[in-house]
Amino acid sequence: MAVASNDVSLELSNEMVRLYKELFGRGPARARTHFAGPDTIICTLERTLTPAEQSMVAMGEHQRLRETRMFFQHAREDDFRGTVEQITGRRVRGFMSATDTAQDLSCEIFYLEPAAHAAAGAAASVDE
Repeated sequence: MAVASNDVSLELSNEMVRLYKELFGRGPARARTHFAGPDTIICTLERTLTPAEQSMVAMGEHQRLRETRMFFQHAREDDFRGTVEQITGRRVRGFMSATDTAQDLSCEIFYLEPAAHAAAGAAASVDE
């Protein structure tokens, strides 16, 4: 089972790189994807900033850069969700995106609908 999970993680990382190249014109230098439990996926992307964005960082325009990045990432939210849904075979119920402009780190977080077998154990979860 771990091999299948590694295959899914690698495929998700490759697709995040492709989406970043398509969306920003530059892919990350490094991408890693991990499952954080059965229903959460975290994709970490390093060194994604374009030369123009690096100039914004040099000018101290971190907030403007974060806002621009978030605008583009959420404008293409369907692409991010669709990619994860296609690869995992599960519906994405939540999507979050963030960028640390000072460290040139980004993350894409996906919350999946619980799998059928996980739903039975959901009663053990704490819900308000």
